[in-house]
Amino acid sequence: MPKTLNMTSGSISRQLIGYALPLILGNIFQLTYNVVDAAIVGRFIGKDVLAAVGTASPVMNLFILGISGVCIGASVIMSRAFGADDFQKLRREMATLSVFGLYFSAMITLPGIIFAGQIMTALQVPNSIYDVSVLYLRLIFIGMPFTYFYNAISSALKSVGDSKTPLKFLVFASVLNAGLDIVLIGFFGFGVVCSAMTTVVAQAVSAVLCIIYVYRKVPVLHIEAHGFKADRALLKETLKYGGVTALQQACQPIGKLLIQGCVNTMGVDVMAAFNAATRVDDYACTPEQNISHAMTTFTAQNYGANKPERIRRGFRVGMLIELVYGVVIFGLVFLCRTPIMHIFVSADAVEVIRLGSDYLALMSFLYILPGFTNGFQGYFRGMGHMPITLAGTITQITIRTACVYALSQSYGINAIPAACANGWCVMLVLQVVYYFKMKK
Repeated sequence: MPKTLNMTSGSISRQLIGYALPLILGNIFQLTYNVVDAAIVGRFIGKDVLAAVGTASPVMNLFILGISGVCIGASVIMSRAFGADDFQKLRREMATLSVFGLYFSAMITLPGIIFAGQIMTALQVPNSIYDVSVLYLRLIFIGMPFTYFYNAISSALKSVGDSKTPLKFLVFASVLNAGLDIVLIGFFGFGVVCSAMTTVVAQAVSAVLCIIYVYRKVPVLHIEAHGFKADRALLKETLKYGGVTALQQACQPIGKLLIQGCVNTMGVDVMAAFNAATRVDDYACTPEQNISHAMTTFTAQNYGANKPERIRRGFRVGMLIELVYGVVIFGLVFLCRTPIMHIFVSADAVEVIRLGSDYLALMSFLYILPGFTNGFQGYFRGMGHMPITLAGTITQITIRTACVYALSQSYGINAIPAACANGWCVMLVLQVVYYFKMKK
């Protein structure tokens, strides 16, 4: 059996950082592909298509994060089973998650393909980019089953402390994806269809490699043919945790979609600037989310092992890591904001660069806030307190969206950082109050 990470003893800081680092690297590779894709589309096809792809991306992320939420909820159950040395329950949960995925994937893919046009209409997509946006979204939905099974198997590996193997497969798929984009779009001039299909190919490669690896190298996760069925009790528990987490995860892109609808009324330059700058936000905030996932696994394993004092120490260490990271990423983004915008568009797109740079100058000051809110979310998930994670997210999104629509006429794209600050602050207050109630 490959090396796993039992977090119920040993150095807490080393375990959290060691677990989170492969997650961070993996997401950076994934985001790097997205940036390469955006840069290639923007430079070789044009800003209109960049705006179209950017408009479709939050829709895609809505479903991907919903899938991720189900898998994160299931990973809490698997982490607790691993911490308690209950490997039979671990395997049953893996089988339940896999069987559920067959039905769940179909429920996402088919309606997504059918209703892509209606989704773009609801987002007030301009007529000039409507057809491209719909086509791109439909092609992306084809890859949703692969996305589910990569996330499911990746979550199982992470629940037993192996966050490195999913990284290796994700890196391979991301490099393949970026390479195909550069060759097929950059050199041969293929259009947005090629960009979507290379994304689907990468998702399929990641899923297949994970499946092969588990069956060859990870006996603790082996599912025998007779055991490949859903356990009703575990399915109920999975949906209890995973359903709430899926809603919580899906709420985030819903908020982005609502904001995107407002941005879409400001013109193509603002749309392009916003879609480029929010990719930088993704880079900045993804490590904070990965640290949060490390805190979830740590908390769940120690919950299964019945070590409450170690859970409390892990929470404090995790929040300190979030603080240090937030300060560092603020400095990097603030100082490099204008060169970053040049990655996405050519130098003659002066207005797009100016708008994006102004947005990043404001947003970079705020990155520490989602670091703290993510830290609390990771702790609450590991403890099994899923409803508070959903309540916090809904509160943050509601306030942020309302503020964007209220301020956008006066402040344009710069209304978005102000709205985010309000949402994050209220969410943090809610989390702090709940945390101290838990301790009583």
